Amino acid sequence: MAILVPQCLARLMLILLLIGVSNAQLSSNFYSSSCPNLLSIIRTAVNSAVSSDSRMGASLLRLHFHDCFVALKGPSWAIALGRRDSTTASLSNANSQIPGPGNNLNALITAFSNKGFTAREMVALSGSHTIGQARCTTFRNRIYNEANINATFATSTRANCPRSGGDNTLSPLDVATPTAFNNDYYRNLISLKGLLHSDQQLFNNGSTDAQVRAYSTNSASFFNDFAAAMVKMTNLSPLTGTNGQIRRNCRRTN
Repeated sequence: MAILVPQCLARLMLILLLIGVSNAQLSSNFYSSSCPNLLSIIRTAVNSAVSSDSRMGASLLRLHFHDCFVALKGPSWAIALGRRDSTTASLSNANSQIPGPGNNLNALITAFSNKGFTAREMVALSGSHTIGQARCTTFRNRIYNEANINATFATSTRANCPRSGGDNTLSPLDVATPTAFNNDYYRNLISLKGLLHSDQQLFNNGSTDAQVRAYSTNSASFFNDFAAAMVKMTNLSPLTGTNGQIRRNCRRTN
Protein backbone atom coordinates (compact mmCIF):
# COMPACT_ATOMS: atom_id res chain seq x y z
CA MET A 1 0.00 0.00 0.00
CA ALA A 2 1.43 3.36 -1.00
CA ILE A 3 0.37 6.70 0.43
CA LEU A 4 1.13 9.69 -1.76
CA VAL A 5 1.86 12.88 0.15
CA PRO A 6 1.10 16.08 -1.80
CA GLN A 7 4.32 17.21 -3.50
CA CYS A 8 4.44 20.60 -1.82
CA LEU A 9 4.11 18.96 1.61
CA ALA A 10 6.71 16.34 0.72
CA ARG A 11 9.21 19.03 -0.31
CA LEU A 12 8.56 21.02 2.86
CA MET A 13 9.03 17.97 5.06
CA LEU A 14 12.29 17.11 3.25
CA ILE A 15 13.66 20.60 3.79
CA LEU A 16 12.72 20.49 7.46
CA LEU A 17 14.36 17.12 7.89
CA LEU A 18 17.54 18.26 6.21
CA ILE A 19 17.90 21.26 8.49
CA GLY A 20 17.08 19.27 11.64
CA VAL A 21 19.76 18.60 14.23
CA SER A 22 21.59 15.56 12.89
CA ASN A 23 22.27 13.92 16.24
CA ALA A 24 18.94 14.68 17.95
CA GLN A 25 16.78 11.90 19.37
CA LEU A 26 13.01 11.56 19.02
CA SER A 27 11.11 14.48 20.49
CA SER A 28 7.62 15.93 20.15
CA ASN A 29 9.22 19.38 19.63
CA PHE A 30 11.91 18.21 17.20
CA TYR A 31 11.02 20.96 14.69
CA SER A 32 9.91 23.67 17.14
CA SER A 33 12.72 26.01 16.06
CA SER A 34 13.09 25.19 12.37
CA CYS A 35 9.34 25.07 11.64
CA PRO A 36 7.01 25.81 14.56
CA ASN A 37 3.93 25.41 12.32
CA LEU A 38 4.89 21.96 11.03
CA LEU A 39 2.15 20.00 12.78
CA SER A 40 -0.62 22.37 11.75
CA ILE A 41 0.62 22.23 8.13
CA ILE A 42 0.62 18.44 8.15
CA ARG A 43 -2.74 18.31 9.95
CA THR A 44 -4.29 20.50 7.24
CA ALA A 45 -2.87 18.28 4.48
CA VAL A 46 -4.03 15.09 6.20
CA ASN A 47 -7.52 16.47 6.86
CA SER A 48 -7.75 17.43 3.20
CA ALA A 49 -6.65 13.96 2.11
CA VAL A 50 -9.14 12.24 4.43
CA SER A 51 -11.92 14.52 3.20
CA SER A 52 -11.14 13.53 -0.38
CA ASP A 53 -10.84 9.81 0.43
CA SER A 54 -12.27 8.49 3.71
CA ARG A 55 -9.96 5.44 3.48
CA MET A 56 -6.88 7.62 3.92
CA GLY A 57 -7.21 7.74 7.70
CA ALA A 58 -7.05 3.96 7.92
CA SER A 59 -4.19 3.88 5.42
CA LEU A 60 -2.14 6.26 7.54
CA LEU A 61 -2.76 4.22 10.68
CA ARG A 62 -1.75 1.05 8.81
CA LEU A 63 1.41 2.73 7.53
CA HIS A 64 2.34 3.81 11.06
CA PHE A 65 1.76 0.30 12.41
CA HIS A 66 3.77 -1.44 9.69
CA ASP A 67 6.63 1.04 9.86
CA CYS A 68 7.01 0.94 13.64
CA PHE A 69 6.20 -2.71 14.27
CA VAL A 70 9.35 -4.24 12.07
CA ALA A 71 -6.33 13.10 11.43
CA LEU A 72 -9.35 11.88 11.86
CA LYS A 73 -11.86 12.45 14.65
CA GLY A 74 -10.90 10.34 17.62
CA PRO A 75 -8.02 10.17 20.10
CA SER A 76 -4.96 12.38 19.72
CA TRP A 77 -1.44 12.13 21.07
CA ALA A 78 1.89 13.94 20.96
CA ILE A 79 3.96 12.59 18.06
CA ALA A 80 7.64 11.94 18.66
CA LEU A 81 9.45 13.35 15.62
CA GLY A 82 12.91 12.76 14.19
CA ARG A 83 12.68 9.11 13.17
CA ARG A 84 15.01 8.18 10.27
CA ASP A 85 14.34 5.80 7.37
CA SER A 86 16.12 2.46 7.20
CA THR A 87 18.36 1.71 4.23
CA THR A 88 17.27 -1.94 4.18
CA ALA A 89 14.00 -3.86 4.35
CA SER A 90 13.12 -7.49 4.98
CA LEU A 91 9.98 -9.07 3.54
CA SER A 92 10.57 -12.23 5.57
CA ASN A 93 10.82 -10.26 8.83
CA ALA A 94 7.65 -8.37 7.98
CA ASN A 95 5.78 -11.59 7.24
CA SER A 96 7.01 -13.28 10.41
CA GLN A 97 6.66 -10.36 12.85
CA ILE A 98 3.53 -8.50 11.76
CA PRO A 99 0.36 -10.29 12.97
CA GLY A 100 -1.80 -11.71 10.19
CA PRO A 101 -5.59 -11.86 9.70
CA GLY A 102 -5.62 -15.61 10.36
CA ASN A 103 -3.81 -15.51 13.71
CA ASN A 104 -5.43 -17.01 16.78
CA LEU A 105 -5.44 -15.25 20.15
CA ASN A 106 -2.26 -16.87 21.46
CA ALA A 107 -0.36 -15.92 18.30
CA LEU A 108 -1.61 -12.33 18.56
CA ILE A 109 -0.64 -12.02 22.22
CA THR A 110 2.80 -13.49 21.47
CA ALA A 111 3.44 -11.22 18.48
CA PHE A 112 2.63 -8.10 20.48
CA SER A 113 4.44 -9.35 23.56
CA ASN A 114 7.58 -9.81 21.48
CA LYS A 115 7.45 -6.07 20.85
CA GLY A 116 6.85 -5.21 24.49
CA PHE A 117 3.06 -4.78 24.41
CA THR A 118 0.62 -6.18 26.94
CA ALA A 119 -2.54 -8.02 25.96
CA ARG A 120 -4.54 -4.93 26.95
CA GLU A 121 -2.44 -2.75 24.64
CA MET A 122 -2.90 -5.30 21.88
CA VAL A 123 -6.68 -5.13 22.25
CA ALA A 124 -6.54 -1.33 22.24
CA LEU A 125 -4.39 -1.16 19.10
CA SER A 126 -6.69 -3.65 17.37
CA GLY A 127 -9.37 -0.99 17.74
CA SER A 128 -7.78 0.78 14.76
CA HIS A 129 -9.99 -1.60 12.77
CA THR A 130 -12.85 0.73 13.60
CA ILE A 131 -11.98 2.29 10.23
CA GLY A 132 -10.62 0.88 7.00
CA GLN A 133 -11.37 -2.06 4.75
CA ALA A 134 -10.01 -5.55 4.10
CA ARG A 135 -9.69 -7.63 0.94
CA CYS A 136 -11.98 -10.58 0.38
CA THR A 137 -9.05 -13.00 0.37
CA THR A 138 -8.26 -12.11 4.01
CA PHE A 139 -11.71 -12.98 5.40
CA ARG A 140 -13.22 -15.47 2.90
CA ASN A 141 -12.56 -18.48 5.10
CA ARG A 142 -14.19 -16.80 8.09
CA ILE A 143 -17.48 -15.89 6.40
CA TYR A 144 -17.87 -19.32 4.78
CA ASN A 145 -16.36 -21.76 7.25
CA GLU A 146 -16.40 -20.37 10.79
CA ALA A 147 -19.19 -20.93 13.29
CA ASN A 148 -18.61 -17.99 15.70
CA ILE A 149 -20.06 -15.45 13.29
CA ASN A 150 -23.38 -13.64 13.12
CA ALA A 151 -25.41 -15.42 10.42
CA THR A 152 -26.93 -12.27 8.94
CA PHE A 153 -23.53 -10.57 8.87
CA ALA A 154 -21.97 -13.58 7.15
CA THR A 155 -24.68 -13.70 4.51
CA SER A 156 -24.48 -10.00 3.69
CA THR A 157 -20.68 -10.09 3.52
CA ARG A 158 -20.71 -13.10 1.19
CA ALA A 159 -22.56 -10.97 -1.37
CA ASN A 160 -19.38 -8.94 -1.75
CA CYS A 161 -16.95 -11.87 -1.44
CA PRO A 162 -17.75 -15.01 -3.49
CA ARG A 163 -16.27 -18.42 -2.73
CA SER A 164 -13.90 -17.99 -5.65
CA GLY A 165 -12.70 -14.90 -7.46
CA GLY A 166 -12.97 -11.32 -6.33
CA ASP A 167 -9.96 -11.61 -4.03
CA ASN A 168 -9.39 -7.86 -4.02
CA THR A 169 -12.99 -6.85 -3.38
CA LEU A 170 -13.15 -4.73 -0.24
CA SER A 171 -15.44 -4.85 2.79
CA PRO A 172 -15.39 -2.54 5.83
CA LEU A 173 -13.68 -3.80 8.97
CA ASP A 174 -16.39 -2.05 11.01
CA VAL A 175 -19.75 -2.74 9.42
CA ALA A 176 -21.57 -0.36 11.77
CA THR A 177 -19.67 2.92 11.24
CA PRO A 178 -16.89 2.18 8.70
CA THR A 179 -15.53 5.74 8.44
CA ALA A 180 -15.87 6.90 12.06
CA PHE A 181 -13.21 6.34 14.72
CA ASN A 182 -15.20 5.07 17.69
CA ASN A 183 -15.66 1.95 19.81
CA ASP A 184 -18.19 0.23 17.53
CA TYR A 185 -15.44 -2.24 16.57
CA TYR A 186 -15.73 -3.80 20.02
CA ARG A 187 -19.53 -3.84 19.91
CA ASN A 188 -19.26 -5.67 16.60
CA LEU A 189 -17.05 -8.34 18.18
CA ILE A 190 -19.59 -8.93 20.96
CA SER A 191 -22.25 -9.34 18.24
CA LEU A 192 -19.93 -11.82 16.44
CA LYS A 193 -19.47 -9.40 13.55
CA GLY A 194 -15.68 -9.30 13.47
CA LEU A 195 -14.64 -9.37 9.81
CA LEU A 196 -11.24 -11.01 10.21
CA HIS A 197 -10.56 -14.24 12.07
CA SER A 198 -7.97 -12.34 14.13
CA ASP A 199 -10.58 -9.72 15.04
CA GLN A 200 -13.11 -12.18 16.42
CA GLN A 201 -10.38 -13.98 18.34
CA LEU A 202 -10.36 -11.04 20.75
CA PHE A 203 -13.88 -12.01 21.80
CA ASN A 204 -14.14 -15.77 21.62
CA ASN A 205 -14.39 -17.04 25.22
CA GLY A 206 -10.77 -16.15 25.83
CA SER A 207 -8.63 -14.01 28.10
CA THR A 208 -9.35 -10.75 26.26
CA ASP A 209 -13.16 -10.95 26.34
CA ALA A 210 -13.39 -8.73 29.43
CA GLN A 211 -11.28 -5.99 27.84
CA VAL A 212 -13.42 -6.02 24.70
CA ARG A 213 -16.54 -5.63 26.84
CA ALA A 214 -14.92 -2.76 28.74
CA TYR A 215 -14.03 -0.84 25.59
CA SER A 216 -17.45 -1.50 24.08
CA THR A 217 -19.09 0.51 26.86
CA ASN A 218 -16.37 3.09 27.55
CA SER A 219 -15.04 4.93 24.50
CA ALA A 220 -12.95 7.28 26.68
CA SER A 221 -11.02 4.34 28.09
CA PHE A 222 -10.44 2.99 24.59
CA PHE A 223 -9.27 6.38 23.29
CA ASN A 224 -6.87 6.87 26.20
CA ASP A 225 -5.37 3.39 25.92
CA PHE A 226 -5.14 3.58 22.14
CA ALA A 227 -3.30 6.90 22.24
CA ALA A 228 -0.86 5.65 24.87
CA ALA A 229 -0.17 2.48 22.89
CA MET A 230 0.41 4.47 19.70
CA VAL A 231 2.98 6.64 21.50
CA LYS A 232 4.67 3.47 22.73
CA MET A 233 4.70 2.08 19.20
CA THR A 234 6.27 5.27 17.87
CA ASN A 235 9.24 4.62 20.14
CA LEU A 236 9.89 1.04 19.02
CA SER A 237 13.60 0.82 18.10
CA PRO A 238 13.74 4.12 16.19
CA LEU A 239 16.65 5.08 13.97
CA THR A 240 17.89 8.49 15.11
CA GLY A 241 20.89 10.76 14.77
CA THR A 242 23.37 9.34 12.27
CA ASN A 243 21.59 5.98 12.00
CA GLY A 244 19.45 5.47 8.90
CA GLN A 245 18.90 8.28 6.44
CA ILE A 246 16.57 11.07 5.40
CA ARG A 247 15.26 9.96 2.05
CA ARG A 248 15.04 12.42 -0.82
CA ASN A 249 12.38 10.18 -2.33
CA CYS A 250 10.18 8.27 0.13
CA ARG A 251 9.89 5.33 -2.28
CA ARG A 252 13.59 4.45 -2.38
CA THR A 253 16.86 4.87 -0.53
CA ASN A 254 19.18 7.74 -1.44
